Amino acid sequence: MTANEPKPKRTTPSLLRKAGTARRLARSGTGERAAGGAQCRYVAVIMDGNGRWARRRHLPVAAGHRAGAKALRRLIEHALDCDIAEITVYSFSSENWRRPAAEVEDLMELFVEQIESEVPEVQGRGVRVRFVGRRSGVSAALLARIDAAEAANPDDPRMTMYIAFNYGGRDEIVDAARALLSTVAGRAGGAAVGGPPFAIDELVTEDALRGCLYAPEMHDPELLIRTSGEERISNFLLWQLAYTELYFSAKLWPDFGPGDLDDALSAYAARARRFGGR
Repeated sequence: MTANEPKPKRTTPSLLRKAGTARRLARSGTGERAAGGAQCRYVAVIMDGNGRWARRRHLPVAAGHRAGAKALRRLIEHALDCDIAEITVYSFSSENWRRPAAEVEDLMELFVEQIESEVPEVQGRGVRVRFVGRRSGVSAALLARIDAAEAANPDDPRMTMYIAFNYGGRDEIVDAARALLSTVAGRAGGAAVGGPPFAIDELVTEDALRGCLYAPEMHDPELLIRTSGEERISNFLLWQLAYTELYFSAKLWPDFGPGDLDDALSAYAARARRFGGR
């Protein structure tokens, strides 16, 4: 995610690809759901607990974040095995800038490394990568990397991974409201100078506001997973999580593995989703 040109895609099999192949050969029925249960296709993840994982091992926080990056790589590979269509991960919130400067710097360096190495690997496996969040406050060099990574996406993806970076749920709704207000103001101005009249309730609708979100094409997650034992959504996907099933794991994020994802998917399959009905 800096100003340099992105690295060329690798032509030799990556460790990520090899690990996925080995698991598929070693395990049958990966991601099996409860009998008769619904298959989960859209998942969101709050990857929490990197710092605590590091402190318990008397390691610097940066070591926890690097271990968390490896856990994300395992999760994406297994999500492909489970035929998940979309996965949205909370990478860096707009509030995370308040952390100690040294930790933020380490996170930015790790983010660059992930874009240079892991993103091309998962794209080679058929994953479309999309970054969501505000761009203000992010360096031009990092934004150039993000743009280059998105430009390299596969044409016919197996899965989309949304990376929420410099993201806040309230920020997203405010930004969407501003964009919609600009549209409404334009229509109002046209009507004032002799254009056709308009009704505000025809312009300000749920669909119209959704169309102004960072990624309007994103499906509402069916399942939200949060690790580390915390049970809150922390300003993540406030609009999209309206009817999402919540799953909380006591495991710290670096320890969350494929079997834990299977447990979360099985828990989802056992639930009845009514959306306010009976």
